[in-house]
Amino acid sequence: PTNNSQPASDATEDTGNSDTPVGTDLNVAVFYYTYSDTYISSVRTALDAQLDALGVTYQDFDSNGNQTTQNEAIQTAIADGYNLLIVNMVTSGSSDTAKGIMELAGDVPVIFFNRAVDEDGVEASASVLNAYENIAFVGTDAPEAGHLQGKMVGEYVLEHYDELDLNGDGKISYAMFKGDEANVEAIYRTQYGVEDADAVLTEAGKPALEYFDASNSAKYQVDLGGAWSAQAALDYMNTNLAQYNEANGNMIELIICNNDNMAEGAISALQTAGYNNGEGTTTIPVFGVDATDSAKALIANGYMTGTVEQSATGMADALLGMVQNLSSGATMDDAVAAVA
Repeated sequence: PTNNSQPASDATEDTGNSDTPVGTDLNVAVFYYTYSDTYISSVRTALDAQLDALGVTYQDFDSNGNQTTQNEAIQTAIADGYNLLIVNMVTSGSSDTAKGIMELAGDVPVIFFNRAVDEDGVEASASVLNAYENIAFVGTDAPEAGHLQGKMVGEYVLEHYDELDLNGDGKISYAMFKGDEANVEAIYRTQYGVEDADAVLTEAGKPALEYFDASNSAKYQVDLGGAWSAQAALDYMNTNLAQYNEANGNMIELIICNNDNMAEGAISALQTAGYNNGEGTTTIPVFGVDATDSAKALIANGYMTGTVEQSATGMADALLGMVQNLSSGATMDDAVAAVA
């Protein structure tokens, strides 16, 4: 398999209405939902390097997947005099959580990033981004990665249809691993990763993809901890393969994952079962999102089929651009406009 890596562009959004400059003497607190997430770790590495080069005083905080831990750290940071917060929320897609953080921050400006601050589909008038001054959000266009992944999956399946149809029933059985139930990016990736693949297949006269477990009406398995983890996908796949396998004539023939971490976990389970070990073994196509270094290595070795690039450097660049503008005394609106 080739490296089917495609970029999902970064976007910056702000709907705050502050006209007050943030100030030129920045002391920045950066809160990550967890250091253990491979993509977030890459963002942290890139942003740390850029903040070091800029000479800005900053401190990183690991929320370790716990919103209470993050909120307590924010309270401490405010008390310690940090005057700009950059926040990767633990509880993604929660207006209440974002409002709580803004209340803790008071007059201190907050740049949220990567994990949405509002529920999917919330009206602009009800958005947290419209409710406070000195607030901004930096993230990707949520549906884009799903669209890119779905098109990539559909084209690959169409090209390799007969060899993927292991039980010869004329349909391709797939598994879907969702990173987080409420995360807007996970929602769109889960939706469009399949819908857009189906569009490619049905246009060519092939059946739509068929979820491997007919009893699962949701048609995905979610990381209940919201951590998009390799371990969650590994555990699910080990359980799945005990029932859905070639010996039973119902083997899972395609795996779509919301991120590369979960793709790696799925591949680990497949390799233990004798698949995806290179030449001489059957490869079940596995697709992810993020284009992490480890995923690209798996693709290069033929163990993984494709991924969509979500640029960690691009995310860090957008955040740094805002920090630079704010350090020059720009308003939040002007800082956003300069990097949008």
